[in-house]
Amino acid sequence: MGTGNALRTTHATEMNDQSSRSHSICQLNIREKASLKLHGKLSLIDLAGSERGADTKSHNRQRRMESSEINKSLLALKECFRALDSGGRGAHIPFRASKLTQVLKDSFVNTKARTVMIAAVSPCVSSADHTINTLRYADRVKEKQVSDDIADVSQVKFRPPGL
Repeated sequence: MGTGNALRTTHATEMNDQSSRSHSICQLNIREKASLKLHGKLSLIDLAGSERGADTKSHNRQRRMESSEINKSLLALKECFRALDSGGRGAHIPFRASKLTQVLKDSFVNTKARTVMIAAVSPCVSSADHTINTLRYADRVKEKQVSDDIADVSQVKFRPPGL
């Protein structure tokens, strides 16, 4: 995981000194030793934060393109959850819309999948809009999975150090 994080792209933005410019995914497959039959998969994903146009005014073209790609993949993920919300097990899940959702395909189509979302938010007043948006996003994940009984979900609350 250290190697993966070392290779992860980060740059300074107006919001953060070291803003991740990509998502980070670590997948562990648990297989039976003799048959190599897959018994489970653990996907740990650190999503890059979304950025609004107003947050990127002084960014160069490359940073704006990165922000656009991050936002597209987060929207694709949101659309997958929305499809599950509206159609349950038989719904068409648009997981092919981004590389992120393709990697997470099993989480959407496997009825025994379990999803846990940890939402990291800022206590700063200046970040209130982002915090509310993040909490709404996490709430959508929780509602989708609990109400449709597609998978169990655990809602984990993040408390920043010092609070």
